[in-house]
Amino acid sequence: MRVNARFEGEAEQQLTYLAEATGLGVSEVLRTSVQHYYDQLRAQRGGLTHFAAFVGAGRSGRGDVAGSYKARLAEGWGGKHRAGPAAVHEPATPYAAGADKGRA
Repeated sequence: MRVNARFEGEAEQQLTYLAEATGLGVSEVLRTSVQHYYDQLRAQRGGLTHFAAFVGAGRSGRGDVAGSYKARLAEGWGGKHRAGPAAVHEPATPYAAGADKGRA
């Protein structure tokens, strides 16, 4: 994209200063400035704003999702955790429990 813009007064002074301070040409200062402004704006609008665009966008065909999501999660997790934890096999202790160590 080609851009033709007029910078007068304070904006011209700022652009000149940025070009001299960075050693970049005016076009590169403008490209860098646009990138910086874009990144800053995206960060402000990021996070929950982008997430909110997806909330409620799915179509499950169910009308009761909002009211029954806890029961559905419990049902799903119950199947996963119903069997209990897997057995862990540890080696036997080298001495009897409760016995004093070091005494003969």
